[in-house]
Amino acid sequence: MLELLFTIILIIASALMILLVLLHKGRGGGMSDMFGGGVSSSLGGSSVAERNLDRLTVGTGIIWFACVIALGLLKAY
Repeated sequence: MLELLFTIILIIASALMILLVLLHKGRGGGMSDMFGGGVSSSLGGSSVAERNLDRLTVGTGIIWFACVIALGLLKAY
């Protein structure tokens, strides 16, 4: 029963993580930015919505990670 609960939470968190990551604004331009060819943007000037999206993404990631660990421990016993 507990395993089913963690599996459902993991599926929901996975779908939410995909959605949240796709909502983020791109910060790089590819290979040229990797080698310093592009103009880097300032990360300090992000809006309140972007910061809240970052917090929500990190929180969902922590829940996802905790579910993966919990399912691994449940499967081990």
